[in-house]
Amino acid sequence: MTAMYLKSIELAGFKSFGKKTTLEFGTRISSIVGPNGSGKSNVADGFRFVLGEQSMKSMRGKRGEDLIWGGSPALPRMNRAGVKVVFDNSKRLLDLDFKDVTVERVVYRDGQNEYLLNGTVVRLKDVIRLLAGANIGGSGYQIISQGEADRILNASPRERREMVEDALGLKLYQHKKVESERKLEETGMNIDKTKSLRRELAPHLNFLRVQVEKIEKAREMKDELAVRLNEYLARENAWITQEDARLRDDEKTHDAELKKLAESVSHARAVRASAGQGATADLKTKIGDREGKLSEARRESEQITRELGRAEGALEANTVTVEQIVPVPHVRQFARALSETIAEAERENDISIIKNRLGQIRERIKAFVEGLSGAAPETNEEVRQQVEALAKSLERVRTQEAALAGELETLRQRIAEAREAGFTAERDLMELESSVRVAQSKLGGVRSARANIAGLRQRFEEEVREGIALIGAAVHGWEKADIPAGALLEEDRHAQEKRRREIERLKIKIEESGIGGGDAVVKEFNQTKEREEFLARELVDLESSAQKLQDIITELEKTIDARFTEGIKHINVALQNFFAKLFGGGHAKLEVEEPRRKTARENLDAESEDEEDFVSEEEGLYAGLSIDVALPRKKIRGLDVLSGGERALTSIALIFSMSQVNPPPFLILDETDAALDEANSRRYADMIRELGNKSQLIVITHNRATMAAAGELYGVTMGQDGVSKLLSVKLEEAERVAK
Repeated sequence: MTAMYLKSIELAGFKSFGKKTTLEFGTRISSIVGPNGSGKSNVADGFRFVLGEQSMKSMRGKRGEDLIWGGSPALPRMNRAGVKVVFDNSKRLLDLDFKDVTVERVVYRDGQNEYLLNGTVVRLKDVIRLLAGANIGGSGYQIISQGEADRILNASPRERREMVEDALGLKLYQHKKVESERKLEETGMNIDKTKSLRRELAPHLNFLRVQVEKIEKAREMKDELAVRLNEYLARENAWITQEDARLRDDEKTHDAELKKLAESVSHARAVRASAGQGATADLKTKIGDREGKLSEARRESEQITRELGRAEGALEANTVTVEQIVPVPHVRQFARALSETIAEAERENDISIIKNRLGQIRERIKAFVEGLSGAAPETNEEVRQQVEALAKSLERVRTQEAALAGELETLRQRIAEAREAGFTAERDLMELESSVRVAQSKLGGVRSARANIAGLRQRFEEEVREGIALIGAAVHGWEKADIPAGALLEEDRHAQEKRRREIERLKIKIEESGIGGGDAVVKEFNQTKEREEFLARELVDLESSAQKLQDIITELEKTIDARFTEGIKHINVALQNFFAKLFGGGHAKLEVEEPRRKTARENLDAESEDEEDFVSEEEGLYAGLSIDVALPRKKIRGLDVLSGGERALTSIALIFSMSQVNPPPFLILDETDAALDEANSRRYADMIRELGNKSQLIVITHNRATMAAAGELYGVTMGQDGVSKLLSVKLEEAERVAK
């Protein structure tokens, strides 16, 4: 058995308790009974009120004035209502070094509230944090008012999660987290303010620093300017004079080179014209002629080759001799006639007669041969002679073909050489033209450089005048300054430009610097610098504090998540046990939903609550709790299809399971058993007894079985004056009433 921490509650002017009324709790289960409208539930409202509840709706009112006794003919109205609860703190339930702790809250008709701890006025935040450390809260699962038995079922997933977190004792961690977040936000604001102050201070500090440096270096800068300006002007004058002379020579050289290149371009164009299309036209004509003859020779060669093949085949097959087909006397006669004709032709000197004789000879031979061919086949000797003649013709044609091919190759080589000569002339011309462009570019660059030198000469003269205005006649020292031999040739121009920029900076500094009021400026600079260093140290401390607070918040979030996850497991085990007892089976389970963003409706409801801003809730993502229910012997799942009695039993099982996992010091149940039948009332009474072993119970009921489970009874009645009165009932009388 655990200790009992709740000793008593005192109500004075609170709702129907117009007179001071005290309830002392000496047993683990105390029951408050009475007729409807007698004011029993006002006791539960009194507990909500004193434990810090801010919602008037939860206490069945609209304004704070509704909680104050409104008066009757017998008892005038009161201007304040107060509720006081006394806790036994001998075991340090509350983090205060007192044996008894009294928590009191008073409300006045103007709406003002007052909170007291052992008679000392404190803030609401102090009360809530003290009670949260003992797992005591003014709302949620710990106080179930009349008609709110199934409130945890009707609650949104977000509200249901808050009730479970309250039951698991996580409120203290959440308050610490919210407080750390508030401090982190304040620290962030302080960091921003400090940074803003530093940003505002920085320009002024830099300005003062520059002024001090100018004051300290003003005279040194003038001396330095004189030295640097003399050196710069001497070098600049010498370089301008030398560079201008060099550029004049370069201009002449490039001009002469450009004229020479122009002549070369004209010559190259003439060469390209001579090596153009006219030079190769004749060669192309000859190549065309030789290619035609070569084609004709190749066709003739192919024809002779085919005829030679046929003749060689005929020679192999022919075995006829002349003696076999030609009579010898006939041949001798033909030979004598032919010889006489030839002799006659030899005696003639006239060429026409000779040609005529030769024609006659050819006709006789043709007639002789035709006479023979018509009479007999060709002989072997004739065929052989024909093969030899074809072979000689083929050799002649091939020789001619080879000669034509060689000549054609020579012509092609000559035309290739002519083209190459043209290409060479074109390339030479392009190179010359490119050289002309380069020469023109160089000449233009030289002329541009000479124009730039003229501009530099004007700038030099202006710099001399500015130097005279700043340092006076000392500027003429450049006319006598010596320049090291070879310095202008070896030195890069950037070095001289760097000298000029340094001189310009010195001029600006001298013009902006001031010597008067130097002490006051130095003093202000030192004070401002000390202020900036102090803010820098402060910023480091604030950033360190912010990091520590962020680490604390992260650790608290890990602790809350770990304890919540572990607590849900234990609640589900106890919930399954109680649910099975009440329904004879089935199952019920709390499930964590996926995180979702708060809807506009939820935001509107949250803003409409009349609550003091002591806890800032995140408006972003959150994960609520849903309830999965399955009844035995019924195909019913979910809360929406449960009857009134089933909802009451389910809510009772859930409330008791939450109380079992992290038992609160006390639990107030206002007619949570109103919807139960006789059998379930007995089960409810048994569960009350079981729960009474871990928490102190105050049960408001009409149920006899529940009364029988209580160790003491308080009866509340209301007379004609409308004031609730308290009657105590002994245990013997309680047993008789229960029977």
